[in-house]
Amino acid sequence: MSKATLLVILVVCGSAIAQRGSRMGALSSLSEFHDYAQKRVSSHDRSGGNADFRQIAPGETLTLLNEPGPGVITHIWITIASPEQYHLKKLVLRVYWDDEVTPSVETPIGDFFGLGLGDYFLYESIPLAVGSEMALNSFFQMPFQKQAKITVSNEGNGKVEAFYFNIDYQAYKQPLTTETLYFHAQYRQATPAKGWTNEWKANDDVMIEKQQNLNGKDNYVWLEATGRGQFVGVTMSVLQNQDGWWGEGDDMFFIDGETKPSINGTGAEDYFLGAWGFGKHAFSYEMFGAPVKGEERVGDRSSVYRFHLDSPITFAKSLKASIEHGHANHRSDNYYSVAYWYQTEPHGAFPRLPSVEERTPRIYAVGGPGNGAK
Repeated sequence: MSKATLLVILVVCGSAIAQRGSRMGALSSLSEFHDYAQKRVSSHDRSGGNADFRQIAPGETLTLLNEPGPGVITHIWITIASPEQYHLKKLVLRVYWDDEVTPSVETPIGDFFGLGLGDYFLYESIPLAVGSEMALNSFFQMPFQKQAKITVSNEGNGKVEAFYFNIDYQAYKQPLTTETLYFHAQYRQATPAKGWTNEWKANDDVMIEKQQNLNGKDNYVWLEATGRGQFVGVTMSVLQNQDGWWGEGDDMFFIDGETKPSINGTGAEDYFLGAWGFGKHAFSYEMFGAPVKGEERVGDRSSVYRFHLDSPITFAKSLKASIEHGHANHRSDNYYSVAYWYQTEPHGAFPRLPSVEERTPRIYAVGGPGNGAK
């Protein structure tokens, strides 16, 4: 047997063992009694008919769930029938815990489920998955002590003809522990993430390679959080404004006020647990993937994800999670992301949600390779 064949066998077996382990963890608790009442809130037809959906007019907000606690949301399933282009970017998902005024989750609905460029595609991970046909699924655990409220707002121009949803949650009689952390998700974008130069021809130009970035200056920021909590992952999509590989940037995590990152990576495809520009094929696994892989030209699209379910990144006071856009931030592509984390309340202020026009993906005139603007 050749070394190459042996390596393939080991990789495949290792992946299978990891997947089997995570699934067996869920199966192993089935023989234990769970002291909760299983509940579901859905769009089912209250008349007993088959019109099991809701419509959402432009400018309207639909409340999906508004239930008292204590409880834990365990699964959200949504599918949408809308003729409007980019409706995944125009519908906004918000989640509120315990009568808070500002949401703990605020993101375009497609981005929450990893569809950051407004198009549907299929993939499977442990906490998020998109199944056939246009079935959006979240398995993030979302505990709440007093109340949980979930809304969807239509910021588009057309009516959503049919919005279907099932939200499963566990209702408890006893309060949750005081150590319980609350689920949060935050949308951010940079259109474009402005590079420090467009006078380059290739990512490995000498002036690019020699540029230094030790403190994360001008990085694309996934999240800035204050409080005590733990970062559990990110979904991100990139629309290229320039030719070449977009993923030379390093991930950097600044914990509890650090001026230099205590966690510093080696490149975007490395952080998302691929290698060599993600190779030739898209992929999706339980905790990492690149289900959409572009061809490294202007206008190409990529979507990636990474979840730290095996070892969340903890913080006691604050966290800044970021990634370079190109080496030392020389590239000017478009970035769209959602960060997922758990923390104590109250949470810090979220950035302003960009307008629908700002959120709609398009190519910008930034100059550089393949982009004719100066």
